[in-house]
Amino acid sequence: MDLFSPVTLGSLNLRNRIAMAPLTRMRSGADGVPGELVAEHYAQRAGLGLLVTEGTYPSTESRGYPGQPGIVTAEQAAGWAKVADAVHDRGGVLVMQVMNAGRVSHPEVTGTDRIVAPSAIAIDGEVHTPTGSARYPVPHALTTAELATVKQEFVDAARRAVDAGLDGVEVHAANGYLLHEFLSPASNQRTDGYGGSPAERARFVVEVTSAVAAEVGAGRVGIRISPSHNIQDVAETDAADVSATYGALVEGLAPLGLAYLSVLHREPESDLVRNIATGFGGSVMANTGFSAMTTRQEAHHLVDQGLADVVAVGRPVIANPDLVERWADDLPENEPNASTFYGGGAEGYTDYPRLAG
Repeated sequence: MDLFSPVTLGSLNLRNRIAMAPLTRMRSGADGVPGELVAEHYAQRAGLGLLVTEGTYPSTESRGYPGQPGIVTAEQAAGWAKVADAVHDRGGVLVMQVMNAGRVSHPEVTGTDRIVAPSAIAIDGEVHTPTGSARYPVPHALTTAELATVKQEFVDAARRAVDAGLDGVEVHAANGYLLHEFLSPASNQRTDGYGGSPAERARFVVEVTSAVAAEVGAGRVGIRISPSHNIQDVAETDAADVSATYGALVEGLAPLGLAYLSVLHREPESDLVRNIATGFGGSVMANTGFSAMTTRQEAHHLVDQGLADVVAVGRPVIANPDLVERWADDLPENEPNASTFYGGGAEGYTDYPRLAG
């Protein structure tokens, strides 16, 4: 396999094997409606094989950040339709990452009277709200009955995204947000069949993904995981438990025939990641660049060695809308400006220069 060769992931036909990782950018205002600036940002990067949007909230209660886009209202869906049109006009493929932030939020962000989680365990730290920093509150532990509502929110969001013209969705089960919170014994201490054993902790993630796949077609659905990432107090430090939990997860996912499994892990050649990929049995997207930027050489290696079908890239994609051309010819890259990553306007979002000529 070659990094620049086409590949098919379920119903998604990619022109190359470089994907835009989901990147929190917070440019959608207080109403969560992606506007023309957002559309231009994604359209500029349409030469990548696949664009995965930033995490998009499926309900007001699940919003994690000011300026984060949603897929709840008709206005938000219409905004995403314009983004999809702009990407498709340039030949790109776009999927929406659907994300319930869970306890990684605050009522001042959601505008609701609570935040939710598997168990009533708060994150130790502070959250950014529209009025300043605040301690993370103790979340409401979702009841068994309420889980059905949360699952339906994912399903409805997926339907709205596809109806708006996006090519598919990615279920966000990584980075310490709600679905990831179910996977870890540090954040999930339930006793109702959705907590306890590894299989029980994996159960809700499998149910949500299954329901989304049933609604829009498994070939349009990917899922993102981050085993042992240990972020936002979702600790996964027991190697045996991690192996068992993610083994149970992919055992539940494998029969669905999903488009892909995206694995964020710093060691893609580890036994853990290899075993997860084997258990999944389908196409795998690798993402190693959370703590350090993914390089051209690393991306080539992952694909050449069969460790991944697609490589998700973050910061180099932010800074280089024409990254495919630069990597294809081994040309110099723009450096990303970290001070403009989150929020703001066009600076650091749509103003990075392309190659001359």
